[in-house]
Amino acid sequence: MRPRPFDPRHLDVEAFAKEGAELAGEWPLPVLDRLADAAHADAKPAAGDVARWRARGESLPVRGAAPQTWLHLAADTRLSLICQRCLGPLDTPVEAQRSFLFVADEDMAAQLDADSEDDVLALTRSLDLRALVEDELLLALPLVPRHEACPEPLPRDRDEAMAEPPANPFAALSVLKRGGPAS
Repeated sequence: MRPRPFDPRHLDVEAFAKEGAELAGEWPLPVLDRLADAAHADAKPAAGDVARWRARGESLPVRGAAPQTWLHLAADTRLSLICQRCLGPLDTPVEAQRSFLFVADEDMAAQLDADSEDDVLALTRSLDLRALVEDELLLALPLVPRHEACPEPLPRDRDEAMAEPPANPFAALSVLKRGGPAS
């Protein structure tokens, strides 16, 4: 018997797990709108930039109960984020690896999710794996992206960035004393 094909955009999670199936692929970053929006304005993802992903289903037997339905997901990409120190582009590897336990309904998922360290979701016959991959990569973004050492030194304030410091600080003081231009 040939394994059935699974559509990652409409994944029947229970059937996927029962077969112990695996899927892998890549999606262009520009189609992952929310992730692309997180990129630096000067370095938005191009068509050749991709997010790679792998998904594996697993059905684990439980003594005296129905088997547990699991989805194991791994995804990675590179994204140019905004450095919070210099506001320049920062090439950042982004990786996510999660396992999800699927249960019968939303109420059970909410109850188990509150009591468990596992990620618990309600079982669906049409899971959009692309949306889940994008969600997990967004959650894996650093809270405060920044260079170890920014490539260009930063000015201390706006006025300093706009003006050259005087060669002699007392010369600037004498201009002010004579009623010259004040900044």
